[in-house]
Amino acid sequence: MIDISESVMQFLLAFIVVGPLIGAVAALLPAPPGLQGSGPDQAVLRHGVTVTGVILAAAIVLTLGFDHDEPSRMQAESDIPWIPALNVRIHLGVDGISLPLLVLTALLTFLCALYSYFKMPTGPSPKAFTALLLVLESGTLASFAVLDLVLFFLAFEMVLIPMYFLIARWGGEGRRQAAWKFILYTLLGSVVMLLGLLLIGLESGTFDMVALATDNGRGLATSTQVIAVLAIGVGLAVKTPMWPLHSWLPDAHTAAPTVGSVLLAGVLLKMGTYGFVRIVLPIAPDGMRTFAPYLAAFAVAGIVYGSLACLALARPGANGDLKRLIAYSSVGHMGFVLLGIATMTPTGVNGALFANIAHGLITGLLFFLVGALKDRYGTADLDTLAGATGAALYGRAPRLGALLAFAAIASLGLPGLAGFWGEMLALFGAFDPAPGLNRPAFLVFMVIGGFGTLLTAAYLLIVVRRVCMGAHRPEEPQSPPFADVRGYEVATWSPLVALTVLAGLWPAVLLALTDPAVQKLLAGGKS
Repeated sequence: MIDISESVMQFLLAFIVVGPLIGAVAALLPAPPGLQGSGPDQAVLRHGVTVTGVILAAAIVLTLGFDHDEPSRMQAESDIPWIPALNVRIHLGVDGISLPLLVLTALLTFLCALYSYFKMPTGPSPKAFTALLLVLESGTLASFAVLDLVLFFLAFEMVLIPMYFLIARWGGEGRRQAAWKFILYTLLGSVVMLLGLLLIGLESGTFDMVALATDNGRGLATSTQVIAVLAIGVGLAVKTPMWPLHSWLPDAHTAAPTVGSVLLAGVLLKMGTYGFVRIVLPIAPDGMRTFAPYLAAFAVAGIVYGSLACLALARPGANGDLKRLIAYSSVGHMGFVLLGIATMTPTGVNGALFANIAHGLITGLLFFLVGALKDRYGTADLDTLAGATGAALYGRAPRLGALLAFAAIASLGLPGLAGFWGEMLALFGAFDPAPGLNRPAFLVFMVIGGFGTLLTAAYLLIVVRRVCMGAHRPEEPQSPPFADVRGYEVATWSPLVALTVLAGLWPAVLLALTDPAVQKLLAGGKS
């Protein structure tokens, strides 16, 4: 790692949060004549690649300058007054919990911008598309960097409008209805969450997340904590999404453009689970302890429900959409994240944070691959992909078929790939939950979660068999050939493949960052 002064680290973090907003404003301005290339559309898409690339580079430099010997300490910290009357401050900082999510967000947004440069979604002006993509990036990065409850809420809400327009204007069939459902669900959840955040801030006299975590709920009555956890938890559960508050997700994913689905699954869902870890666990531990068994029950219900929904969609003749299937798989995978958080143990919370990153990498890759399939076949309908088009994917586009199979087995949690460790640690956490929690109940949850992993393997292997390995029958018309993986797709997908393998073979890369920070968080700010 490299030695960077604290003032430079502060600047880097502030630039990472604000830089995309400046880039969004610049995207709406006319491009200088010498930089237009083949036209203004190409220029603005190239601008998006450049800005997101610079932000990714800054995030990498921030990671290199991060003191990996003290990942539990808030670093690159800025703290300046903003609304003195309410004691609201512009407080930024990163530790071992938020740093991986910052880098994941910067990486996925850059890959989406790069993909869009070569394969722009059908819709209105690229200028508006690029600006919205950058505003979305800024809001997501801010959610993981701010350390004030009011700022967290504002960043949490900031991502809704750009994602709404990305779905409604550049999405596919049913996009307007899906976009409305997305924003109504998340807005209603956010209103309830705001009440919980205000209750904590007004009762404790501060909105500072570091101070509140250090106090560890000692300044809040148990009844206040219970009400706050219920209110905040509902808002976070909608964004996660937790069963049964998930119904907006399949519609949004099915209608969204490829890059919208990648960012929705890869980073936006993580804002909900991050809120549970950063806010609910350390600030209101007594309230969390009250609701932990219920959260775990909903989590394992989501694991089984998501898997059964995927099995139903994968069945021949069900007219299942592959994008919709992967959306339902996210309900199951995020169930493991919630189960790990509900254990309130270092093992479970570390598993949840690891599963967050693994899900972002693997499901982001899956949505990129399904988008490529839809571009080539003209549909994501599983029955069409598996039969009526003629030949198996392995025979028509072997590299694309191999990548789809790789992403599927990574998603089902094959040991040696990133999807394995988070789920395993979450189940281990359920085996021995925190003191005060009902261990027999959590053992039942662990068994149900383990059963969910079998269901996950079943539907993903069915998808691989049907799409990649199906044989052409003579009576079926042979579809015209299409290109295998293209150069820009290799550039976009390779980092996700490499990181999925790296995190699977060397989980200490992530756990060495998250574990000390989690230990401190659960101990009430004491290292």
